[in-house]
Amino acid sequence: MPINKINIKDFVLKLDKTFLFDVRSPSEYNHAHIPGAKLLPIFSDDERKIVGTLYKQESREKAIKIGLEFFGKKTVQLLENADSILLQNTIETKEITIYCWRGGMRSSAMAWLFDLYGYKVNLIIGGYKSYRIWALQQFENEYQLNIISGYTGSNKTGIIHELKKQNEPVIDLEKLAEHKGSAFGNLDLVPQPSQEYFENILALELFKLNLSHPKKSIWIEDESQRIGQVNIPTSFFKLMRSSPILFITVPFELRLNHIIEGYGKFEKEKLINAIIRIKKKLGGLETKQAINFLLEDDVKSCFSELLKYYDKQYIKGRAKRDNIEDGITQLFYKTTQAQLNATDLINYVRK
Repeated sequence: MPINKINIKDFVLKLDKTFLFDVRSPSEYNHAHIPGAKLLPIFSDDERKIVGTLYKQESREKAIKIGLEFFGKKTVQLLENADSILLQNTIETKEITIYCWRGGMRSSAMAWLFDLYGYKVNLIIGGYKSYRIWALQQFENEYQLNIISGYTGSNKTGIIHELKKQNEPVIDLEKLAEHKGSAFGNLDLVPQPSQEYFENILALELFKLNLSHPKKSIWIEDESQRIGQVNIPTSFFKLMRSSPILFITVPFELRLNHIIEGYGKFEKEKLINAIIRIKKKLGGLETKQAINFLLEDDVKSCFSELLKYYDKQYIKGRAKRDNIEDGITQLFYKTTQAQLNATDLINYVRK
């Protein structure tokens, strides 16, 4: 069966209908890859370095020979590894897609092997590099966005989740970034993706939503450009800043209870370290008071101090933005409920 060379635009349309293998080295994959791809490296990191050095310092022919020597010893193991990965993921398809960095020797060698073994093989033209070009292009597109805004503790992420249950197109930026977007945003120490991988997954999410909901606005939470250690791509962030805003107004006490429920479970040491990180903006006296409340097991008073600080920061941030964003549509949705009714919210925006 001939190997099917597929361009990146056709590939993303059938991403859910094929099984994807990244045959680059582990370090390349771990830095960033096409979302959904499983690692099946033709070379280890050390082997890749050896081949690359020979290619640059001696000749292409010598690099190919040593590469084939490494590859030849692994062919059976590579096939067995692929079978095992497919079995673990309960995939019965015999159609797989393969890519390396530029769609060159590594992916071609692996495609030959799996074609010989009996798989239907797709080979991405231009490899991972072509996906990166495609991904960055997605941020230049125009999308219709609804920005959910509100003071800290308004449960904006919860609203996003409720909207998703209603089959509304949503993007949960904090989930993609594995961070809640403040000094307290990564207390559970979940590793964040690299900047490159964050862009990869965000680009694919935007593409899928535009494909499945072409006439609907995408709901997205109001965020700063920086979420922990990653940044929202500048062009997309500018679009967010120029999109209609829905400001959720929730009483202070409800917001405080929500914050305590979300963050009060963490160890005092982690909370104190997070408070110290914002000491400069919080103020020396307020920092001392917040920490003392925490040490005295008065979690409510501690978070009350912090919430007042975040409200002030939000007001300052909005003032700066309003100077730039004159004329942007802004709706205010007032609630005294801990859980918003997503249907009511959708009707409110669209009426």
